[in-house]
Amino acid sequence: MNAGSPALHIRAASIADWEALAALRDLPGVRNGTLRLPFAPPEQTRRWLESLTENDMIIVAEFEGQIVGLAGLHRHKGRRQHAADLGMSVHDDYRRRGIGKALLEALIKAADRWLGISRIELTVFTDNEAAIGLYRNAGFVTEGVLKSYALRDGQLADVLTMARLRR
Repeated sequence: MNAGSPALHIRAASIADWEALAALRDLPGVRNGTLRLPFAPPEQTRRWLESLTENDMIIVAEFEGQIVGLAGLHRHKGRRQHAADLGMSVHDDYRRRGIGKALLEALIKAADRWLGISRIELTVFTDNEAAIGLYRNAGFVTEGVLKSYALRDGQLADVLTMARLRR
């Protein structure tokens, strides 16, 4: 499978996806790359989907009918409406198959061509080399390091702050 595979389908997330997304977000590898806590009630994902606004664009990647990736842009308001935060997760068993790239390309295209977002921001744990490489290849640059940013598996972990600017 690769990003151009006809079996890989990128589409908008829907509230009906909440159970599959809750399961995805609870995978150990996915959770390790996010700020999500273990044992989060699945209904929390449903409530999150229901709370989205016009400032949020949430997409999923489906492979053979299974949701294997989730990504979103969360646009800022007011004087920062030109900027959005990016979040992404790929199923533990489907990494390094082009899913993250396909999700990222879809969001960048939407930001550039449809939303007028010229700055996309993210944080990524400093040991997530695959994600850092993906972001760099898409034009993101490191803007800084946040030390002891989050507790992860009993240790305080650092993150990079990265951004992509469209000129």
